[in-house]
Amino acid sequence: MATEKLPAMMSLPASLARAFAQLADPRILWLLLKSLIVTLLLFVAAGALLYLGLMWLVDRGLGSLLDENLPADFAEVVATIGTLLAVVLGGWLLFRVTALAAIQFFADDVVEVVEAQYYPQALEDARRIGFGESMWLSFKGAVRVVFVNILILPLALVLLITGFGTVVLFALVNAWLLGRELRDMAWLRHRHDRKDEPPIGRGTRFALGLIIAGMLTVPGLNFLAPIIGAAAATHLVQGRLRDA
Repeated sequence: MATEKLPAMMSLPASLARAFAQLADPRILWLLLKSLIVTLLLFVAAGALLYLGLMWLVDRGLGSLLDENLPADFAEVVATIGTLLAVVLGGWLLFRVTALAAIQFFADDVVEVVEAQYYPQALEDARRIGFGESMWLSFKGAVRVVFVNILILPLALVLLITGFGTVVLFALVNAWLLGRELRDMAWLRHRHDRKDEPPIGRGTRFALGLIIAGMLTVPGLNFLAPIIGAAAATHLVQGRLRDA
């Protein structure tokens, strides 16, 4: 595919526009399909683990605490209701975590497709991130998202009285988290030293994270959001590296 000439400094809107335009690329469509399959499998696995955990907690924990036999299907009913509530009420967080974890598996592939079309020299010079490192980055990112969201939960509950404070708090915090993860997907393969400063500033990184976090809340767009985010981050990183 022919390489297009781009301005050295790519703005965030231009980066997002090019990311959306590249959705027609068969290679991106294939990566999107794979990431969707992995996301759904991870989501189902998380639900299954939650269900089994609640079954054990009610059957063994609550049953032992009460020191009496519970109805035969009591644990199953409680676990089912608890899992459904968790999926419905906590789905916005669980889906975001699983979607980001899934895209981490294919982050290198997404970035490579973008670089192959627009930045061939960068693709040639990039460091290939191996499976082990990708797994570790995915794990760290998922743990970071879950830990920070749990950390701010008490404040979020207090802000419920405002009617909108909780939504704003989660949006701002997760925009920061998402921006960091997306930046690293495109940046770490080109970082030569741990002391190197990322080419994307905090403001741009936060704005990208806020947009992708918003997309993750919209049905339909939420499946595209991780791919769009990784592709847009690649344009931002490469635009600034070329401008340096």
